[in-house]
Amino acid sequence: MDTTSFSTQFTALEDAWALAQGIVDTVREPVLVLDKELRVIAASRSFYAAFKVTPEETQGRLVYALGDGQWDIPALRVLLEKIIPERSEIEGYEVEHEFPDLGHRTMCLNARKVYYAHGTSTTIILGIEDITAQRVLEREKDELLRMKDTLMAELEHRVANSLQIIASILLMKARTVKSEETRLHLQDARERVMSVAAVQQQLHASGSAGLIDMVPYLTRLSQSLATSMIGDTRPIVLKVTGDGGFATSRQAESLGLIVTELVMNALKHAFPGDKDGSLIVVAYQTAGTDWKLSVSDNGVGKPDGVFAQPKSGLGTGIVTAISQQLDAKVEVLSGPTGTSASVTYATFPPSAMQPAANAAAI
Repeated sequence: MDTTSFSTQFTALEDAWALAQGIVDTVREPVLVLDKELRVIAASRSFYAAFKVTPEETQGRLVYALGDGQWDIPALRVLLEKIIPERSEIEGYEVEHEFPDLGHRTMCLNARKVYYAHGTSTTIILGIEDITAQRVLEREKDELLRMKDTLMAELEHRVANSLQIIASILLMKARTVKSEETRLHLQDARERVMSVAAVQQQLHASGSAGLIDMVPYLTRLSQSLATSMIGDTRPIVLKVTGDGGFATSRQAESLGLIVTELVMNALKHAFPGDKDGSLIVVAYQTAGTDWKLSVSDNGVGKPDGVFAQPKSGLGTGIVTAISQQLDAKVEVLSGPTGTSASVTYATFPPSAMQPAANAAAI
């Protein structure tokens, strides 16, 4: 090779090195370039700044010897000596280490093995992202969520106890008053307090965070209503049907209160004689984002349009008010074969309005 050719090649290598170093220095996260012996060929400025070392202390040294052995990390050895030779690249490899000057650090390592067209030498590019603060925030968030869950459980427990106390007081007052009308009002108030308690209990059982699977939730709620309001003395069967669907905890609470009021109305008015074969069906249907909740009975029936009457009872007013909050429409159909009250959000296609075929007895 003549002198001119050698000079040209040398200049090209210098330019390539300057370009490579410039690229490394522009990367915001710390970067090391290692040769096949795992010695540092180059390091980014961000590496020097983050780990408080100088180029003289870094370049040409074995990576494990950096910082007086601070980088002799078992997990890093596994990455460089076992994983990279097998896979050639790795992303998101997390390493924790205690640095004497920097303290505990959690680092996310990204590494890639570079092969060249000529020669047998290889290079490893090692990117180092300090995610210590991120992991600390995640642990703090997890702890706050745990504390929130604990506080919510305590709050739910206290609310349940308070509702039970209120219900007991109302029952005691109902037994002592002389006025039959007052007694009925107190008993009615107690039933509504107990219905709120039942809804809260079933929401807690379903998991109050996130979405609630409505059919299991309504099934458990109906089981609770059947136990407390029907018992073994009345020949009434309460069933739940549905084709799935989820709701937020707030929506599930509102729908649970509606179901409770409609079931209570059916128990009070649909079966004055408590005949065998008496049936109440709670149905929940979905079609996309639309849903329909209905409570039907095979009782004596009542006038159509009862929910539009200004002198309707407290239960009717509660159902109407909650439905308005949900932007849902209330409809009541009644006849010789019983009454069906439905609460519908949006518009269902005709096929989706058909009742579910399967029903689970409560």
